[in-house]
Amino acid sequence: MNNKVLRKLFLGFIHIHILHHAKEEAIYGSWMLEELREHGYEISAGTLYPILHSMEVDQLLKKEERNVNGKIRKYYQITNKGDDVLNEARAKAYELFKEIK
Repeated sequence: MNNKVLRKLFLGFIHIHILHHAKEEAIYGSWMLEELREHGYEISAGTLYPILHSMEVDQLLKKEERNVNGKIRKYYQITNKGDDVLNEARAKAYELFKEIK
């Protein structure tokens, strides 16, 4: 299959994955990169950080800057809107899974 097509499909999965983890606890970029890699997503920091920023602009995530060992680290948590989107995405994904399994 065309890598460009797969990349577009996986981008949606990545958004859902981010929301899922941001609901469990505050996340930060380098941790999220490693988490995604563990699940087989090949994504660079140059791709992830704009995604996190756009999800913040869309009010799906809220950002908090924390000082960690003298460096500012940006942590992201899910918002109420993000939680609603995550719940809807889960329902749609479940329906799709039942259909294609």
